[in-house]
Amino acid sequence: MSVTDVTFAGSIPVLYERFLGPLLFEPYAQDMARRMRDAGPRHILETAAGTGIVTRAMAAALPEAEIVATDLNPGMLDLAATRLDHPRVTWKQADAQALPFDGASFDAVACQFGVMFFPDKVGAYREAARVLKPGGRLMFNVWDRLDANPVSLAVHEAIGRLFPDDPPGFIARVPFGYNDPERIRSELQQAGFSDIVIETVTKSTEAPSAREPAAGLCQGSPLRNEIEARAKERLDEITDRTMDALAEQFGPSQFTNRMSALVVTARR
Repeated sequence: MSVTDVTFAGSIPVLYERFLGPLLFEPYAQDMARRMRDAGPRHILETAAGTGIVTRAMAAALPEAEIVATDLNPGMLDLAATRLDHPRVTWKQADAQALPFDGASFDAVACQFGVMFFPDKVGAYREAARVLKPGGRLMFNVWDRLDANPVSLAVHEAIGRLFPDDPPGFIARVPFGYNDPERIRSELQQAGFSDIVIETVTKSTEAPSAREPAAGLCQGSPLRNEIEARAKERLDEITDRTMDALAEQFGPSQFTNRMSALVVTARR
């Protein structure tokens, strides 16, 4: 995994929030907030909080809980803080693999679509176990197979056709590169977790047009870093051609974005 795979800087956070938030992340944020509410924690740590999509959902679902929301990228947190000013929510830059918190500090740790970005996943799980109180819960989700997420697959394939000699592999390599339940279970067990439950959860959203997924993934994710490394001056053109490929496959106007993810819960 390269540095650019985990870099959300420049205009990426704004475009991520605008396009990818409603399209990909909000339904799963509501699902996680509901699960967290049912568990009833009082002190929650969120890692890889991004622009605060899950943070906002959890703050609404658990109004009495204290939430510390962290992310490696300050640009994402800066935007998140503008979207939620809540007396029980604290924003803090932190690496999930080296958390700056005392042991046994939290009842729960939440992470939405962030584990895939951790170079040392077992190390991140061990850090989550360290800061959890005995009996505390880790809850996270990761994307299922790429072929179970047709819009993301279509973008990946369209970009590959535009760079046949050196296709960007970010989508398949990182966000859709960690979905083997047995590997996840084994790595959690190595980190000291038990009572591990892994569920496949499907959701769908309505994309207003092909523009939203094309702009969101090409310009509002680290895929942008790979495109610009190959042809920076062609970013808008590549986005438009990806939009055309999506429109050809799904139609030029509103269409359904079907998604599949794995939701994982484990106990310290």
